[in-house]
Amino acid sequence: MATQESQATKEAVSNGEVSSNGSAATTDSQTLQTTGNANEQQQQQQQQQQAPNAWQVIKGVLFRIFIIWAISSWFRRGSSTPDPNTPAGAPRVPSRNLFPKDTLMELYVYISQEEVFTDFNNTEALFWFHRDLVYGDWTTGEEGDGCYEQYKEIDIPEAVQQNGSLYIHVYFTKSGLHPDPKRKGQYRRLSTVHATRMLNKFKRRKFMKTKNLLTGETEADPEMIKRAESHGPVEIISHWHPNLTINMVDDHTAWVKGSVPAPLDQHVKFDAVSGDYYPIVYFNDYWNLQKDYYPINETLTKLPLRLSYCPLSLWRWQLYAAQNARSLWNFLPEDTYEQSDEDQDSVKVALLETNPYLLGLTIVVSIVHSIFEFLAFKNDIQFWNSRQSLEGLSVRSIIFGVFQSLVVLLYILDNETNFVVQVSVFIGLLIDLWKITKVMDVKLDRENKIAGVFPRLVFKDKSTYVESSTKIYDDMAFKYLSWLLYPLFGCYAVYSLLYVEHKGWYSWVLSMLYGFLLTFGFITMTPQLFINYKMKSVAHLPWRMLTYKALNTFIDDLFAFVIKMPMMYRIGCLRDDVVFFIYLYQRWIYRVDPNRVNEYGTSGVDHLQNKTQSGDAAADKPAEEKKKD
Repeated sequence: MATQESQATKEAVSNGEVSSNGSAATTDSQTLQTTGNANEQQQQQQQQQQAPNAWQVIKGVLFRIFIIWAISSWFRRGSSTPDPNTPAGAPRVPSRNLFPKDTLMELYVYISQEEVFTDFNNTEALFWFHRDLVYGDWTTGEEGDGCYEQYKEIDIPEAVQQNGSLYIHVYFTKSGLHPDPKRKGQYRRLSTVHATRMLNKFKRRKFMKTKNLLTGETEADPEMIKRAESHGPVEIISHWHPNLTINMVDDHTAWVKGSVPAPLDQHVKFDAVSGDYYPIVYFNDYWNLQKDYYPINETLTKLPLRLSYCPLSLWRWQLYAAQNARSLWNFLPEDTYEQSDEDQDSVKVALLETNPYLLGLTIVVSIVHSIFEFLAFKNDIQFWNSRQSLEGLSVRSIIFGVFQSLVVLLYILDNETNFVVQVSVFIGLLIDLWKITKVMDVKLDRENKIAGVFPRLVFKDKSTYVESSTKIYDDMAFKYLSWLLYPLFGCYAVYSLLYVEHKGWYSWVLSMLYGFLLTFGFITMTPQLFINYKMKSVAHLPWRMLTYKALNTFIDDLFAFVIKMPMMYRIGCLRDDVVFFIYLYQRWIYRVDPNRVNEYGTSGVDHLQNKTQSGDAAADKPAEEKKKD
């Protein structure tokens, strides 16, 4: 119940592609000291950012499992994607790897500011040279796993300090050859594998210009304020991570050109002449967490870089490729990708720090949670769609729910939250508005128009609500509730105005309302408890929907204490549990009474009468037939 509100507060500022090196990020103490000020400035901009929601973490895992399943299905059935270079009707011949198993190789790694590298004679650009590597060897190396490592500190060019780019160029050649095409007799095109990528990563840093609305003062760093005035509210900054793994996929599959399934087709490169494919070189930084990147600026003089070379199996490469597949989400704005990096960080931390058995249980329970969420939604719609009487139901709580959903939507729009969260909250608001048409008579008054142009909406309580005692109890409950809510609301508004910085008065109103609803919103569930107490009945409640939501709340409790979550989220889960236990207590003390009306507007007496009448009609029918005879 508190999940959607907590999801709405999540924001992210990082973007770019994420992939693994199998180890946590490490930097030496000198580098950490020189970049400490820059990290503190970033943390000041992210201090209002809450931890990612548990369900976004788990659902991200489930989505990637689906991608893996889809890739496996494509492997089994093949692909019908035509090759534009193959004549129509011509058979497509399977290709082979240009590097056979156990090929002896040499590794050349160059670091340059140029995206296209040609300066092979520059010894300063050569970062790593390693000879006598064996393709597909898993037993050699420092740890006996086929892996090798190289660590150096790179001098930072002035252009890179000014948001320039730095590229890594990797070449694998067969033993005795060189990657320079100008060296006649030492270069062979089919015996050279080349891959390149940008080492630094550009990330957005958003500056939220806030201040105390009464004094006009701010706790933000004055230097950050100057940068915001000169660069604007969004600044693109180059970031660095010292770890990167170069993987060479140990694969000899007979790929067919034009039939490699996505996203693997982005990595399998075929030779245009021979038709065979080059070994797959994969830059793997999957385990590099976003929080371990630090900005490159004038205070840094050197950049540490630890490169690792490791063989990689085909199935593990498929997993990494699926993690980076974003083609299905091309229709979403780029801010969604920024959020996905933070989501992936949460998945990685969960995989690294969570017990495997607990992680498996978490995935299973999250699937159950999604099912319950869908069933609660379905039964909620079904309940209000088929409802004939409003006796025993709090209409004022439904109206307040619309106000609450509207505040949440405006708040997340003002804070530029994830696009997916915005859509989900908007759909929830539409459902709440639809409920208004079920609990009240909504009509258009075309006679008394607004400004003489627009028809006026008229809301009127339904007769089943007015004629019953429910309206009296509902008004009474909200009257008592106002005695508690209004003082709390006033105190929270004063506190927010005095001690919290805001972008403006509009943002203060929204953040104040949202924070108040997040903290004390559960109180709005109590009017229904009061109506149940007055009517001494709970038969009118949608128990199926409440049960599914309660089960989801219990699951939320599990994740709130297993996964790192904000304390307010944990309190929200606990308070929802308390309210539901009160519902269960009322269900226990208010026993079944056949005279009471249930959620469908009928009672046990009506059902018994209908059954008796149908039985009498069945008994009278044979007697009438005998009279006819």
